[in-house]
Amino acid sequence: MSAPSPAIIVDGLGVRFRRNRRGRRSIKSLFASASRRMPKGEFWALRDVSFTVQPGEAIGVVGRNGQGKSTLLKLVAGVLLADEGDVEVRAGVAPLIEITGGFVGDLTVRENVRLTAGLHGMSRAEVARRYDGIIAFAELQDFQDTPYKHLSNGMKVRLAFAVVSQLDEPILLVDEVLAVGDKAFRAKCYARIDELLADGRTLFFVSHSEKDLRRFCTRGLYIREHRLVLDGPIDEVIDAYNEDNPV
Repeated sequence: MSAPSPAIIVDGLGVRFRRNRRGRRSIKSLFASASRRMPKGEFWALRDVSFTVQPGEAIGVVGRNGQGKSTLLKLVAGVLLADEGDVEVRAGVAPLIEITGGFVGDLTVRENVRLTAGLHGMSRAEVARRYDGIIAFAELQDFQDTPYKHLSNGMKVRLAFAVVSQLDEPILLVDEVLAVGDKAFRAKCYARIDELLADGRTLFFVSHSEKDLRRFCTRGLYIREHRLVLDGPIDEVIDAYNEDNPV
């Protein structure tokens, strides 16, 4: 029997940002970029990153703040475009990357659920069928007609996870946002992630919590100085990170 086709292929991936985001790049800077010189004021957020992810794998991404972990998730999600290299995602993704991602402040909770689920390909009938469960999971029964912008950060996290975890996409992308929720809700989220993994979903998980990484993930990616320096079993990756960053 042949091996399954990878769910994600990342090859020589690189993305750069401006330190000062005001204004567009000048013609001069574009010529400098074409000649492989870094335009003044720009830096590589990620550089020369390559790996593959098989269907059903649970991958944990570790590294210090500002090293490119969340940027990598956004590249996989298609939120950002790479400046060099390629990222190929061969299945749909359910992204839980930013608290406000995909939600509209002036729309109500009810309207946002319908809009966001619909944008991710859920039919109106499917949204209607799952709506009560989403609201119950988010514990927002009394806030369905409240504008999203008036919710607390904790409420926004609950709503985002409730919607995303109901999507049928094979790949789940989760950033550190779950840390915002309270202990009881995190336990409920983790139980839902366990269910999704048992169902064969692929997990791409950015977290600073060793406990969570060891619980969910079998493999890790260590990002240091904006490059992938280690790809291996999650325990080895966490140990390497801790060795580089003693408390």
